[in-house]
Amino acid sequence: MRQIVLDTETTGLNHASGDRLIEIGCVELVNRRLTGRHLHYYINPERDIHEDAIAVHGITLDFLADKPKFGEVVNEIRDFVQDAELIIHNAAFDLGFLDMEFQLLGLPPFRQHAGSVIDTLREARQMFPGKRNSLDALCDRLGVSNAHRTLHGALLDAELLAEVYLAMTRGQNSLVIDMLDGAATGGETQATADLSVLTLPVLLATEDEVSAHMGVLKELDKASGGKTVWQESAPAEATAQ
Repeated sequence: MRQIVLDTETTGLNHASGDRLIEIGCVELVNRRLTGRHLHYYINPERDIHEDAIAVHGITLDFLADKPKFGEVVNEIRDFVQDAELIIHNAAFDLGFLDMEFQLLGLPPFRQHAGSVIDTLREARQMFPGKRNSLDALCDRLGVSNAHRTLHGALLDAELLAEVYLAMTRGQNSLVIDMLDGAATGGETQATADLSVLTLPVLLATEDEVSAHMGVLKELDKASGGKTVWQESAPAEATAQ
């Protein structure tokens, strides 16, 4: 399964009133493993940035003056997310801005190019009702280090969200999935697992443990008047020992 963890930064909070995208960051997961592939662009919004927004992400219009406009990178963005499942924190916010940017270019909505969407904010509210579920709060709660994060940044936040998502959903993994590579062939997950690659420890009972176990069995057999199932089904030589 291919998943894209996505985050954006914007000129303000309301795309309907003309705010624009100024940064997008995406990281790739395949079979729940970070591949190292990512997509990251700063984007010239061709409009002012609200001071409150600058206080959050630190991105100024001067910094963005020589950066590409959204239309110059839209194909790369579309190709990177094509048919992948999206993982976004507060998905409605980011998808609203992306859909608007695609609409301004006369293109179908952004979300039509990707697969399903996982909103980690919604998932976190179900897992931790009544608690703060910002990305920073989830990092603290789930043991994901964000000590290097002083300002919001789309790529950094996407990387942190990937770790948070994996921590939130770790219980979905089986022992075999954790121990195998989870490699895919031709983009498809292998249907069967080769267990021969696993080296599982074999722990044998000590003599004291065997003796204690047999003592418990004898007490149970005595209490039942010699009618325990294991005595009735055991071979004669075994019961004679």
